[in-house]
Amino acid sequence: RHIAAVTFTNKAAREMKSRVSELLKNQNTRGLAVSTFHTLGLNILRQEAPGVGLRSGFSIFDDQDTQELLRETAQRACLSDGDYADLLHRVARWKQAMVGPQQALREAGDARETGAAQCYAQYERSLRAYNAVDFDDLIGLPVQLFEQHPEVLERWQGRLRYLLVDEYQDTNAGQYRLVRLLTGARGALTAVGDDDQSIYAWRGARPENLKILRDDFSDLKIIKLEQNYRSAGRILKAANALIANNPHVFEKVLWSKLGYGDPLRIILARDETHEADWVVSELLSHRFRHRNDFRDYAILYRGNHQSRVFEKALREHRVPYFLSGGTSFFSRSEIRDVMAYLRLLANPDDDAAFLRVVNTPRREIGSSTLEKLAGYARERDASLFAAAQELGLEQHLSARAVDRLRRFCTWLDKFAQRAASEETVPLVRELVEAVGYRRWLEDTSSSSKAAERRMQNVDELLEWLQRFCDESDSETGVGELVARAILMDVLERQEEENTSDRVNLMTLHAAKGLEFPHVFVAGMEEELLPHRTSLEEENLEEERRLAYVGITRAQRTLTFSLARKRRRYGEWEEREPSRFLAELPADDLEWKGGDGAAADPAARQAQGKSQLAGLRAMLDP
Repeated sequence: RHIAAVTFTNKAAREMKSRVSELLKNQNTRGLAVSTFHTLGLNILRQEAPGVGLRSGFSIFDDQDTQELLRETAQRACLSDGDYADLLHRVARWKQAMVGPQQALREAGDARETGAAQCYAQYERSLRAYNAVDFDDLIGLPVQLFEQHPEVLERWQGRLRYLLVDEYQDTNAGQYRLVRLLTGARGALTAVGDDDQSIYAWRGARPENLKILRDDFSDLKIIKLEQNYRSAGRILKAANALIANNPHVFEKVLWSKLGYGDPLRIILARDETHEADWVVSELLSHRFRHRNDFRDYAILYRGNHQSRVFEKALREHRVPYFLSGGTSFFSRSEIRDVMAYLRLLANPDDDAAFLRVVNTPRREIGSSTLEKLAGYARERDASLFAAAQELGLEQHLSARAVDRLRRFCTWLDKFAQRAASEETVPLVRELVEAVGYRRWLEDTSSSSKAAERRMQNVDELLEWLQRFCDESDSETGVGELVARAILMDVLERQEEENTSDRVNLMTLHAAKGLEFPHVFVAGMEEELLPHRTSLEEENLEEERRLAYVGITRAQRTLTFSLARKRRRYGEWEEREPSRFLAELPADDLEWKGGDGAAADPAARQAQGKSQLAGLRAMLDP
């Protein structure tokens, strides 16, 4: 119970917990904390809510809630769409860097920054008025609490005496400060990290946190883990050669006992369509020859927009594929509806949840009624739920509109009171039935089958909530259920797994931590990898680390592809090979297409015969 191990994804936390349980069979591991950073932060806030100005049952705003609240704030400040996009970016960076609204205002260098800082301050006031936190607050508020209340910090230092941190190079400013505060003078820290795989600076990660480990912990012991258990020797040789062009905090050379492996192939295509067709053709040919599964192959790329031509080529060849980064389960409208009801049961001041369900299903509460209610609530500095029940509202709305609002609030309040003493999931099932949600889905879905699928999603959510309650060590209230579900959603948006036999399509960022027998890295061109924006910002080292991550995803074969020209804004642009290709060992590369062989009919015919032979072999009994 005095040990906490933290990482960045639920998937990694589950894997760590599973391995610990396997190692400690027949031993009592109750109280051992293996979780994500944000789950640790949530646990601290749940127990220390008053210390940061929160009430019990506070809500966690997910990405959509945050964006909607910031958009509303921007509209009130009369910001343009461009300024709103800039505001989203600035607020995220401020929060990850632990810069509060007042500091942001003091450091504003021009009118645009000043306006953004003012919106940031209003956004924070709105969050607290709703008794809510956003994702970044799960780190920032515990840090603020510990820095302002030494007695609380001392209590938590006594509780968590040993801290183990995975992927230390991905920590941002807030996570770094949380680690330093919890470890304190004792410095009982184990950190695992790889400065060559720091690819998240765009979302606040600071690879320099690894660099200053020696300064933070003077008796630091360094253990190098250089043996690679994934990739063939030739792949690791290329990775080592590429990353040697970056400065290093800790020098290391990867090696493997898995043999030298095949040459690395480079496909030079005419354009992006030809590139996709050629990659898919190569993939099919290789699969036929070696009788592999589709799931053994991954096509990786720098940006999501690159996936479209590969999807088209795969569909045309009737190849099943899995596109990482699809719609999250918790992002489905029916799931968000039920979660909004749950959020209101835990926290009636959650305005985002109130607005989502006050007229879902329809209760004849129109947008003009809600606009007037919102205006009155702002004047009174109250939540929508509280404002709807004030006598003064009758001066702003018709008696009929007030009656409808109050009937909804009274109905919801009765369920909230029951939630304090009854089992949560059966109560939520009753609520879903009471509002006639199934009929609502039948009325609003495109077909009866679509309505049934959506209702099955609701049932799946309730079953998941019940399992969580059953597996919990203690009694689980509605607030805890909501917080865990939202946190799970935010952390697992990019963690979908390809469990069926399909080719994997994903960005290089999404591929980190994964491995595939056969990898294609597409778009190895200047201004694509390395990306144009990174070149303009002189951030070449991170782009090289991104290419390094792509290379080291491959276990047995690795193929790069690039195009001579590519469309941009409807115009053809000539392309140059990525400088990173020139940094790879030439003797290990095998170029295809540079001399026009790509269009050679004889070569294409030979490849076709090879595919047909492979297909016949697969079909033979």
